[in-house]
Amino acid sequence: MQRIIPHLWYDKEAKEAALFYTKLFENSNLLYTHNIESPEPFPDAEVVVFELAGIRFIAISAGPYFKLNPASSLVVYCSTQEEVKRIWTTLADSGKILESLGESQGLLQDRFGLTWQVKLVEDKDIDQKIVPCLLFADANQAAQYYKQVFNNSSIVQDNSLISLQLDGFNLILKDNKLNQDYELNEDFSLIINCKGQQEIDYFWDRLSHVQEAESCGWCKDKFGLSWQVLPEDWEKLCYDGTKEELKRVNQTMLAMKKIDIEELERAKRGA
Repeated sequence: MQRIIPHLWYDKEAKEAALFYTKLFENSNLLYTHNIESPEPFPDAEVVVFELAGIRFIAISAGPYFKLNPASSLVVYCSTQEEVKRIWTTLADSGKILESLGESQGLLQDRFGLTWQVKLVEDKDIDQKIVPCLLFADANQAAQYYKQVFNNSSIVQDNSLISLQLDGFNLILKDNKLNQDYELNEDFSLIINCKGQQEIDYFWDRLSHVQEAESCGWCKDKFGLSWQVLPEDWEKLCYDGTKEELKRVNQTMLAMKKIDIEELERAKRGA
């Protein structure tokens, strides 16, 4: 199981975006969608689970509350110039080029607002084709902190670029030298699949720093990055069951900050 999963927030376009992305890469497909019916004042939502180049992603259409911006982007590593050109051209169609480095490389926002970097790496093995890149006020400080939080982690620094691996998942951290209006928010978050309540408690205690951001297992750390600290079987718990079971689970979860597995299981049983 992929321990850490990137999560993208859209207004209404999550499924359309996922279908667009899965056509770009080999070993990619739409796995499933799930509609969440929520009580007032919470909006209904559509969850979209998909894979890109063998990497699991989750997107949600849940209203215009957060907007994707270049503080979070996806770096695509390509082995040929032909692949670079194909991916760049497709993503740039109806999108916006933010920085061109020539030969179809650089930084762009696609038609759905997600930022991409397309890079040619002919002389090195590609172990993770798509790598999230996150911008921080102090990337080194953030990387060192995450390394302390995750036991299975490592850091490689190359000038201003920091490669951080957390439980086998690669991230790139950089200092934010773009327009200061670009800041991390809930449009991009990382899901941590936790093995039981003890792990949920561990990560929540270390990553939750902004009290007003705590909701339904979501939290925000002191560097501005949003996380979802969830049990590893959260999809089964939240999406597999009768309509009444799922309604009870959803209502209970909406009232939570940190996830309480036993409480959710009781809600599902109707106990």
